Amino acid sequence: MVANQYLIDVTLKSEQVADFDKYPFSLPVVRGLERLRLHAKVTFIVGENGSGKSTLLEAIAVACGFNAEGGTKNFRFGTRESHSALHRCLRVAKGVRRPKDSFFLRAESFFNVATEIERLDSDPWGGPPIIGAYGGHSLHEQSHGESFMALLINRFRGKGLYILDEPEAALSPQRQLAALTRIHELVKQDSQFIIATHSPILMSYPDAWIYACSREGVQRLDYTDTEHYRVMHDFIVNPERTLRALLADDET
Repeated sequence: MVANQYLIDVTLKSEQVADFDKYPFSLPVVRGLERLRLHAKVTFIVGENGSGKSTLLEAIAVACGFNAEGGTKNFRFGTRESHSALHRCLRVAKGVRRPKDSFFLRAESFFNVATEIERLDSDPWGGPPIIGAYGGHSLHEQSHGESFMALLINRFRGKGLYILDEPEAALSPQRQLAALTRIHELVKQDSQFIIATHSPILMSYPDAWIYACSREGVQRLDYTDTEHYRVMHDFIVNPERTLRALLADDET
């Protein structure tokens, strides 16, 4: 499996960390990071808000040569430099094969990527319109969910490395299922995904590896052992019981 994947693992170069009491190195997920092995097909990084999953994913992407705000490796715009220094202390082991396609999606800054595409396409000295690779229709003239699906269906071509940060943010449950189907199509076309997510739908992808970030650090879990699955399962099975517990008036 290792011979067929683009990224093999990520390790922390702890000897280069000046201060583990300083953010982001103070995060348990970083403090406890030794070797994070990556699946040849799909790896999920999950955790509560503030657990450091997006910080870790961003650092992996920047260490691989992506722009911190997202896009392909050719995107070099910067709206506001807010990414951490963690990428400088990561060692990313790569396989012998190189991806023919690649993209880093950050849900929170995809607007900026769409704006950069329009800026580049407005250059009279530029080449063919970039938007053609995204379906040919302005990403700003679509809903957030539609523009992400246009990216997934049109821009992702296979044989690629795709790093996605909370791609479900703008997707309805039905669109998350459609995204899962497209991810599977791309996996069959020799693609590798690393995804930070809160979505129990996405993280149900068969045989994927799931790493949970918590106060104890990072650990690999089975799908049904994740908090995301357990909370959603318990709610769907018996919403009335959950709501009674959440909305009960305090006894006086």
